[in-house]
Formats: sequence, C-alpha cells, structure tokens
Amino acid sequence: MSRRGTGVLVAAVVGLGVLVAGAGVSHALQPGEVLSDSKLEQRARGISLGLRCLVCQNQSIDDSDAQVAQDLRRVVRQRLVAGDSDAEVRAYIVDRYGDFVLLKPPFNARTLLLWLGPVIVLLCGGALVLWGRRRARAGTPALSAAEQAELQKLLDDRERRI
Repeated sequence: MSRRGTGVLVAAVVGLGVLVAGAGVSHALQPGEVLSDSKLEQRARGISLGLRCLVCQNQSIDDSDAQVAQDLRRVVRQRLVAGDSDAEVRAYIVDRYGDFVLLKPPFNARTLLLWLGPVIVLLCGGALVLWGRRRARAGTPALSAAEQAELQKLLDDRERRI
C-alpha cells in the first residue's frame, strides 16, 4: 500500500474513532426545556449533571430521555426561575427523593453502608481466603519418616515401570 493510501486509511480510522467517541455523549435536553437566560440555563445544567435519573440510575437527568428525568429537569428550571439558589434546588429535590437522587451522595450516617460496603466486602473476602488457606494447611498432616520412605518407594517403583 502506498504512503498516500496508508495516510487516507489512518485518517478514516481516526475520523471513525472520533465519531464513535462522540456518539456516546448525548444530551437528552429538549429544545423546549432550555431557559432563555443563559446564566440560569448554565446553572440548571450544572445541577442536572449531579442528579441521578431514577429510572436509568447510572445517568444524570441531563443525559436521560426518561419521563422522570424530563420532569426533574423541568422542576430544576422552575425552581431557578423562582429565585432558588443551587443549594436550595438540590435540597428541594433531595427532600422529595432522598440522597439516592444524587450521583455523588454525601458521606453521612444514612449513606455509610453505601460508601463502606465495597471495602467491607473486600475485607471479608480476604479474611475468607486467609481462613481457607490456613484451614487447608492445618488439615494436611505431616508425614512421618516411615510414611515418607514408603511414598518414595512407591514413586521409585512407578518410575521403573514407565
């Protein structure tokens, strides 16, 4: 293949990669939901990116097409237009849906298990592995000198037959 053909192929692959990477980023925000005040809209987008879609669960409400996400986006914008601060809007949503609605829930007594759960599971798993190894080691008795000699004799006999 010529240098020019290789260059075209590389450019095509890079272009396809850019298209595929960009395809994963989609914002579900509908044109009718956008506020005319760009500063309020920017605040609304910032808040929306931190709120979890209750249906999709791993998407922000800004990225989700679910009806609940659309409703939450609408509520966020209504509260901002009404004059609420960003913290007041988040508090309003959390009061209704709990900390679960936050993509990054706070570290407090109610979310302690959520934050520490993976560490606890990892520690318990490690403890089980160590316990199992110690138990297996303790369950294998050491051979006496006579048993070792008998085992060696059996192995030697087997070697001669092969």
